Amino acid sequence: MSGKTGVMLCGHGSRDPSAIEEFGAVARKLRARLTQYDLEWGFLEFARPIIREGLDKLRARGCREILAVPGMLFAAGHVKNDVPSVLNRYQAEHPEVAIRLGRDLGIDPRMIEAAGASIAAALAQAGDRIARHDTMLMVVGRGTSDPDANSNIAKVMRLLWEGFGFGWGETAYSGVTFPLVAPALEHAARLGYRRIVVFPYFLFSGILVSRIYEHTDLVAARHPGIEFVKAAYLNDNPLVLDTFAARIEEILAGTGNMNCQMCKYRVQLLGFEDEVALPQESHHHHVEGIGTAADHHHTHHHDHGHGDEHHHHHGHGHDHGHSHAHDPGHHHPYPHADHPLGPTTLKALDAARQRGGGDD
Repeated sequence: MSGKTGVMLCGHGSRDPSAIEEFGAVARKLRARLTQYDLEWGFLEFARPIIREGLDKLRARGCREILAVPGMLFAAGHVKNDVPSVLNRYQAEHPEVAIRLGRDLGIDPRMIEAAGASIAAALAQAGDRIARHDTMLMVVGRGTSDPDANSNIAKVMRLLWEGFGFGWGETAYSGVTFPLVAPALEHAARLGYRRIVVFPYFLFSGILVSRIYEHTDLVAARHPGIEFVKAAYLNDNPLVLDTFAARIEEILAGTGNMNCQMCKYRVQLLGFEDEVALPQESHHHHVEGIGTAADHHHTHHHDHGHGDEHHHHHGHGHDHGHSHAHDPGHHHPYPHADHPLGPTTLKALDAARQRGGGDD
């Protein structure tokens, strides 16, 4: 196909302007590094530009091949459903453009090294008066209704735990699944470790990262005999940029395969058996562009696109069963929605205190 090759960095979006600026800063650094491509970025929800606006810019500048890269850590619903649905719809509307979707950042040695650098910096600031075997690591992930993505956080934690030689390690989540931060830290406080390192495995700042730190302070105040150390999120670590660049090259090489063996839309996973072959569709059209932008009169595009002939297969050849009937405006119910340690989204501290100090 003639024309230039563009790169579209697809972010989630946030109501926090600092998170949007951090994402844009990473995109600009990638643009400066990857001068062989024309690069734009956009968001699924809460912020402008939305993804299709970024695609419009690339198409207007003559890009006829677009390499779309999820600006997300793991492949949960946004990577498996929402981003592909938006791209499917755009592809159907603009057949002169070929869009190829890459994979998430995933479990990658570069990402683990970047995470390790953040934890090492926090430990250096805290000092070495407490030994590693008296220190516990708590890695906090975003949390999703996809058990494969949630398990990736546990794997990241284990790799970091063993790599540093900490006495113990646990995982917590900021929402949707369990355990949430406060109950996880309350449990950790009973294990007898003198120091607990809390590391949000997030790419960028935002409301949830702030609440992770706030709830850490809340639990720390109840346990003055334990030192709580807060590590920084990943942000624009050069190794993160390296991983993004590698994902782009994987698209061109055809090697960016996702993990289908544990995809709940492809195989029957314990507790999620009825989600096999659910449609690939976006649930974010109603919040495209809102949140941080002053201009709220944009057009909402309904990206369900069940009639589209072109499907983005995430580099692994399944489309989550578009032929099955499903209510496009309804998220499939999470089987553990009534778990006593979650799931919900981390609440602000004033709401938590009204319920007695917990966040569960």
